[in-house]
Amino acid sequence: MKMNRRRFLKSLGVGAAAAGLSRAGLLPAAPTPTRRPNIVFVLADDLGYGDLQCLNPASRIPTPNYNKLAASGMVFTDAHSGSAVCTPTRYGVLTGRYSWRTRMKRGVLGGYSPPLIDPKRTTIASLLKSRGYATGCVGKWHLGLEYARGADGKAIDYARPLTVAPATYGFDFSFIIPASLDMPPYVYVEDGRVTEPPTAKQPGRAFPDFIRAGERSPGFDPVRTLDVLTAKAVEFIAARAGKDAPFFLYFPMTAPHKPVSPAKRFRGNTKLGPYGDFITQVDWAVGQVVAALDKADARQNTLLIVSSDNGSFMYRLAADAAADHVADPSIQGYKPSSHTSAHVFRGTKADIYEGGHHVPYIASWPGRIRPGSTCDRTICLTDLMATFAAMTGEKLPPDAGEDSFSTLPLLLGRDWEAPRAPVVHHSANGTFAIREGQWKLVFSSGSGGREKPVGKPEGEPGRLFDLSADLSETTDVASGHGDVVARLTAAMERIRSSGRSR
Repeated sequence: MKMNRRRFLKSLGVGAAAAGLSRAGLLPAAPTPTRRPNIVFVLADDLGYGDLQCLNPASRIPTPNYNKLAASGMVFTDAHSGSAVCTPTRYGVLTGRYSWRTRMKRGVLGGYSPPLIDPKRTTIASLLKSRGYATGCVGKWHLGLEYARGADGKAIDYARPLTVAPATYGFDFSFIIPASLDMPPYVYVEDGRVTEPPTAKQPGRAFPDFIRAGERSPGFDPVRTLDVLTAKAVEFIAARAGKDAPFFLYFPMTAPHKPVSPAKRFRGNTKLGPYGDFITQVDWAVGQVVAALDKADARQNTLLIVSSDNGSFMYRLAADAAADHVADPSIQGYKPSSHTSAHVFRGTKADIYEGGHHVPYIASWPGRIRPGSTCDRTICLTDLMATFAAMTGEKLPPDAGEDSFSTLPLLLGRDWEAPRAPVVHHSANGTFAIREGQWKLVFSSGSGGREKPVGKPEGEPGRLFDLSADLSETTDVASGHGDVVARLTAAMERIRSSGRSR
């Protein structure tokens, strides 16, 4: 069944006003800023498009702070993470380059993994620092670190500073955990130093409070981690606001990724169990950032963007079964859901389908971005680097941001200044897909992640989906559109072989 543009936007939770936007120009141009704005980027961990009420009116999880941000700014209805899993997406966020161009062809790093980003590579932080910004990173790093070693060259010496840490990549201040909150070592690292040696042992726990066994600092409590990190983010804003130099804060949260352990005060906020309650804590954390900007009188001159590193690991939540973790509706024990984190999308985190990488993306910039506006252009989190460069008058060098395109015209109510190259999607096992306009070509017969069949990342027949008619990717139309398949296959080869899409 064909779906027109108005119905397409409605399926994403976008109202009639947004559906009336023209293709040539989305909104009247906003005024050009007279001074460099502060920039805050908040990245949730495994937050689904369908989890937010402002994107999915059917969501049964209260998200008042996200809702207010959407009302105050612009909702991007077709935004995508650079990968369907976290490490590769984070690489793309900081470098403006797809992670599959590095050694990371699939999967994610661990808490002890060596650094993925080349220390010589330009990052968002180093770029903004060169433009006079004070830069901070608070939250989940998950891009590899280089710990100091003992005399034997093997054992980690936690008392010594790390040799590669966020400061290596341009962050003046950092307070991080090494990887996901379910991966050891369970330590905080502040400005390149472990704050407390991991002399305790963290026992393993089962889903949904899943956490791996491993070494832990005695004072590290996974249940308190989001609170601790949020407080540090607020402190950074308070310390930097009002100074002569603008600031950039990268706040990659640890939630709602496993362990699904909301703080006690959030338990029972929903009838969807720990996951639903955890989303309300994530929403609270976003509210704390906004409140800190308001308190510091910095909100008016701050571009605030909130998004997620990939889709949710939850497929559905039944009203009476909070631990109903169903990745495939056909499996035994499936129950009708009352909440779907993936909204209308197929698949979950890790998959090449939309549920793996179609993410929330809301931008608020008072006086610059029109309140309550919507953009339906296809963008990627790799675009942040070029966007921030354009905001500060910086021109990206040829060896930086190879897959990054400035969305500044979109934010200011205009259209792309030049057509954006197709967006490349990537799954947990290395499966590729390419997106151009209504068309999405998946280079595999499977999901490349969790949904069965998984398929292989190379050498399988491709499938073509017309997202304007089939947003849930149910019907392969490749046989009837050989010209589209050929064009997108050639485009994918060019982007892969040339080392860049910009």
